[in-house]
Amino acid sequence: MNVQVMIDSIPALLGGTLLTLKLVAVASAIGFVLALGVTAMRLSGRTWLVAPSYAYVFFLRGTPLLVQIYLVYYGLSQFPEIRQSVLWPFLREPWWCALIAFSMNTSAYVSEVMRGAITAVPLGQIEAAKAIGMPALKRFHKVVAPQAMQIGLPAYSNEIILMVKASSLASTVTLLDLTGVARSLASETYMPVEVLGMAGIIYLILNFILTRILRGLEWFFSPRLKSAPGILAKA
Repeated sequence: MNVQVMIDSIPALLGGTLLTLKLVAVASAIGFVLALGVTAMRLSGRTWLVAPSYAYVFFLRGTPLLVQIYLVYYGLSQFPEIRQSVLWPFLREPWWCALIAFSMNTSAYVSEVMRGAITAVPLGQIEAAKAIGMPALKRFHKVVAPQAMQIGLPAYSNEIILMVKASSLASTVTLLDLTGVARSLASETYMPVEVLGMAGIIYLILNFILTRILRGLEWFFSPRLKSAPGILAKA
């Protein structure tokens, strides 16, 4: 084990780490917005909205993320209409292709988290809000959303952590994220254990920091955890 090689690889790996964080942050934000729309369609009760949203979620959750990245990066380029469109300057770049694939993939999972959290809110509380004449929008804002956030936040936190780890797949389309830089350095130094080991340590540090931040958010939005801090310590 050559420790010096591990130390020397840190600056380059940190450069790839910034790209990884950027990809995860932007994809998570776009995916969250998409998930809101998909969830609204799933819960609309209208077949013409429910059917396509269900198919969207089923496909993206039922196929590997790597396949989805390949379909966007390699698959779309085979259509002349796309190569001749205004979208081609974006779709020929690995960054945009990875961003599209990651955003769509996480939106499917987050929409299911949202749907499950909303449907888990006790029906009696919603009916009580209706009984006192609370409008639908205010009912959602005051009754449904706060409780759904408490219910869904732990699962959403897990999805963010999984996104960080899954971001390593972006290197398969030549994107120099943390894993991409590590693979490049490993091929140059012929010391894959040292370089990839350091990349693994950086992933562990990133996930540890994210886990602490997300646990803090869970504590902030959950009165139950505030009243019993020992639960968080045992988690």
